[in-house]
Amino acid sequence: MSQSKQDEKTFEENENEAQAEDQTTEEVVAEGDDGEATIESLQEELETVRASADKNWDTVLRMKAEADNQRKRAEKQVQDAHKFAVQKFVSELLPVADSLEMGMAAEGDVDKIREGMGLTMNVFNKALEKFSVEAIDPLGEKFDPDLHQAMAMQPSDEYEEGHVSAVMQKGYTLNGRLVRPAMVMVVKN
Repeated sequence: MSQSKQDEKTFEENENEAQAEDQTTEEVVAEGDDGEATIESLQEELETVRASADKNWDTVLRMKAEADNQRKRAEKQVQDAHKFAVQKFVSELLPVADSLEMGMAAEGDVDKIREGMGLTMNVFNKALEKFSVEAIDPLGEKFDPDLHQAMAMQPSDEYEEGHVSAVMQKGYTLNGRLVRPAMVMVVKN
C-alpha cells in the first residue's frame, strides 16, 4: 500500500472518531438542556438510596440489639445453672439430714441407735452413688500420690512397704475427678 493511501485511510479514521465524539457531546448537551429533569431524577435516585441505607441501618441496629439480648439471656442461664446446679444433689441429701435429726433425738438402746445410723449411712451412700461420687478407701493398696495423701510412715508386719496401712480419712472422686485425697499412713520397714 502506498504512503498516500495510508494517509487517506488514517485521515478517514480520525475524521470518523471526531464525528463520533461530536455526536456524543451533542447528546450530552441535549440532556443537559433539560437540566431540571436530570436533577429531579438524581434527587429521586438519591432519596431511594437514602431510604435503602436507612432501612439497612435499621436492620443492623435491630440485629445488634437481638444479639445483645441473646448474649444477656445466655449469661443469665449460665448464672442460674451455676446457682442451682446442686439442687438435685441437695434434694437427695435432705432425707439424710432428716434421718440424722431423728437419730440425734432418739433415746434408748445404743444398738438401736447404731442400727439407725447404719440405715442413714446407706441412704447417704446411695445419694452419693446416684451422683457418681465414689469413696477412696485404699487400706492395703499400694500408695498412689494421685489419690492419697501420706500423713506419716510407719513400720508394719501386716502390709508390704509402700502400701497403705491405715486410712485416717476417706477420699472422694466425682465422675473420676479427685475431690479430696484419702489421708493415709504408709508402710516403711
